[in-house]
Amino acid sequence: MNETSSSVLKRIWETAPVFMNILKNSVTLEDARTGVLNFLNEKEDVLENVHSEKVYQNFHVLEIENAKECIKALKNIFRTKNEQISEFSALNLLYRMAVGETKDIEKVNQAFLVEFLYLLKGVNFQSGIYDEIYTKTQDPEKKVKSRMHKLDVFARQMRDGFERFKTGMDDDVVENRKIMKRRILKYFNSSEEDWKNYKWHLSRVIKTTENLVKLVDLSLDEFEGVEMAVKNGIPFQITPYYLSLFNPSGRQDYDRTVRAQVLPTVFFCRKMIENIEGSVDMDFMGEKHTSPISGVTRRYPNIVILKPFDSCPQICVYCQRNWEIKNLGEVIFSHEKNEMAVKWIADNPSVTEVLITGGDPLTLPNSYLNRLVGQVAKIEHVERIRIGTRTPVTIPFRINDGFLEILKKYHEPGKLEICVVTHIESPIELTEDVLEAVTKIRKAGIGVYNQQVFTYYTSKKFETAFLRKNLKLFGIDPYYTFNTKGKEETGEFMVPIARIQQERKEEARLLPGLVRTDEPVFNIPSLGKSHLRAGQDHELIGIMPNGRRVFRFYPWEMKISLADDYIYTDVSIYDYMKRLQRDGEDVEDYKTIWYYF
Repeated sequence: MNETSSSVLKRIWETAPVFMNILKNSVTLEDARTGVLNFLNEKEDVLENVHSEKVYQNFHVLEIENAKECIKALKNIFRTKNEQISEFSALNLLYRMAVGETKDIEKVNQAFLVEFLYLLKGVNFQSGIYDEIYTKTQDPEKKVKSRMHKLDVFARQMRDGFERFKTGMDDDVVENRKIMKRRILKYFNSSEEDWKNYKWHLSRVIKTTENLVKLVDLSLDEFEGVEMAVKNGIPFQITPYYLSLFNPSGRQDYDRTVRAQVLPTVFFCRKMIENIEGSVDMDFMGEKHTSPISGVTRRYPNIVILKPFDSCPQICVYCQRNWEIKNLGEVIFSHEKNEMAVKWIADNPSVTEVLITGGDPLTLPNSYLNRLVGQVAKIEHVERIRIGTRTPVTIPFRINDGFLEILKKYHEPGKLEICVVTHIESPIELTEDVLEAVTKIRKAGIGVYNQQVFTYYTSKKFETAFLRKNLKLFGIDPYYTFNTKGKEETGEFMVPIARIQQERKEEARLLPGLVRTDEPVFNIPSLGKSHLRAGQDHELIGIMPNGRRVFRFYPWEMKISLADDYIYTDVSIYDYMKRLQRDGEDVEDYKTIWYYF
């Protein structure tokens, strides 16, 4: 990861001399394209041939399968149609370097070169994925012993990975939280009884730098980011309870995720200001194209989103609805809008499931929630109501008797299901208060599910697997893992698609099936979720000069109806790996990432 561009290019030519000679000896770019595609097609034909095992008998079948995938990726990247879509020809740049037209190689982005280094390594069975020597045996006893040893190795790797992370139940974390709680109560001149009252937390949401710095130590970059947000009217607020999850004496590795979620950075603020001043359309998910009436979003045949409230007790920096989420004091609540939205649902018999979210609907009082949930529950064709809320994490005391009575009142097994979907990002958020809140919901007969956003801050090796394990022990079923995407202002959170695929295959897969019940998805604007494990739902079509992969996503209804595709330019794997390295990670632990497409 610390080479010059010229040294990486030299390694490319050494890895794939045939590929280099085709480029070098071509008179034109189109000659080069024809030669390269013929070379890849011939190699693919041999690999697919019935006699391929004899031809490549020195290579394991898994290395051969990886070579096939790399060949397919390269062919896609070098097709003229895909170059037109991505508006860049990677082959042209490689060709110009091969024939000496690119004089200053050091100006070529290493992120671009490294992508092709690994692709060509894969084509030539040099991926480096497998460290082990595979010895085939027919002896049953040896086979069992070998397999048991390998499974023990996997289990030990997972346990070792888990040792790096903490939950909110660890003794030192609990002690730090007690320090923060005492500090917050003293600052607000309040009592333990106040702390257990969710309305107290709502009335004392921290939304100024002045309050924040008196309660917790901030690094300079954290202070500058929050100050910039406050001065420019960018929504920022943290509940006192969630602030108690912060390490009191400054950012530590264990609380970096919770801090990153709620403390806007200077980068984020600058991009937000640019968007506002440039009148950029912030509705990245295209909700305006899927909202038949104010307060309702519909992307699927049977499910709609009902948004009765445009704020949350706490605002997440990476929220995909940051274009409409407001500070609590700025929300203009409209009963009429909600009544019309519920009527629209009642008039549409196709709708069988309603997700009440927002904003966070549990910001509203129980009296209004009872009325709203009751109105939806009365609709004959509605079979399920999901309540999307983060309050079990941001104000767990919000899960009070009044709310539980609403859940029990309308939940009718066999007729109408009520369930709660929450959003827990970090195992540090799993505290005794959250456990108590979730246990109350479960005892009321209500299922609790989790949606995680897979961000840079949750993407370390085995980090999300550790979260899943502990969610399940808390009585929360993992439901979706969302790939971060798209919006420039949230670029610091974004992770390459290859990493979420790698996490699913190499980390989540080691967990029992009942623990890894979440599905990794990419949410296509205006259309909905595309399953990242389904290869037919997307394809790699290009690599840009900065090393960013270009993907073509196909809609969920691709086999049943015509709908538009979606072109997405991902974040660079190389840049992601460099960032991990700067943060002290051993990038060798992530070496297979290049072979996920």
